[in-house]
Amino acid sequence: MKKIFVSRQLPDAGMELLQDSGFEIDLHPHSHPLAPDALRQRVKDVQGLICLLDDKIGRQLIDTAQNLEVISNMAVGYNNIDTEYAASRGIAVCNTPGILTTATAELAWALLFAVARRIPESDAFMRSGKFSGWQPLLMLGGAVLGKTLGVIGSGRIGTAFALMSKGFHMRVLYNGKRNPVLERELGAENTDLATLLRESDFISLHVPLRESNYHLIGKREFSLMKTGAYLINTARGPVIDEAELVRVLKEKRIAGAALDVYENEPRMAEGLADLENVVLTPHTGSATTETRKRLAEMAVDNCLKILRGEDCENRVV
Repeated sequence: MKKIFVSRQLPDAGMELLQDSGFEIDLHPHSHPLAPDALRQRVKDVQGLICLLDDKIGRQLIDTAQNLEVISNMAVGYNNIDTEYAASRGIAVCNTPGILTTATAELAWALLFAVARRIPESDAFMRSGKFSGWQPLLMLGGAVLGKTLGVIGSGRIGTAFALMSKGFHMRVLYNGKRNPVLERELGAENTDLATLLRESDFISLHVPLRESNYHLIGKREFSLMKTGAYLINTARGPVIDEAELVRVLKEKRIAGAALDVYENEPRMAEGLADLENVVLTPHTGSATTETRKRLAEMAVDNCLKILRGEDCENRVV
């Protein structure tokens, strides 16, 4: 009987598919990821591995798992997996594309409004009992209507996010591959990164983590932004130089930032959590009940198809 290791407890729908699969299932039931040595021990005799984006699947693990046939990542991105080495060993790698597009785009907008209108600060202010009545200068934030929106990345999530701006009559700039949908629906302008950074009031990141995107937003890029600009990141943490972000936020070189992802998750850069002009969420871009259910089902289905010798449309290698 083939064996599948699941690196974390999945939503019920995914676990039920596994239980009905006829394969032997080994589950790490805790919320924290296994240490690398422990993970290698758990996969050494399995044929299937269902993992999350914080599980590092490199050469050493792949060499340990001599029977491995498939690595199914419950995520769209798969930068946590050495796909080239997996392919050289004849191991399939699958991901879960398309499902979390809307949920992540929605969260990016939630973060945009939260930081621009200072929602967490206002909530803490009320809970502390400091509110003594309406005041003309209390919790002044940034308006959204008619402002310039900069979207870095023109793939599925970047497109969905930009299209959600329609009701706010924003000028939309985007940086990435030419996107006729954005140009037709929004009159969006495809521009270089420097122009987008200089002219945007809100900048939202929607790019995958590749070597070319590491610290895509760093010291030079921050220097180009408006002092009233807000930066939103629901992509991958290392796309931003987080230490540099802390510096510019402290100096109020930009108005604020809202982050769902971090350069060294689960840790944050020193001083980030102490700042009032940043909104922080714990990597919850796909965290709706409906989305996580579908992600789990797809990750499990991908794994089962490969182990059964069936075609899998979500195979990346």
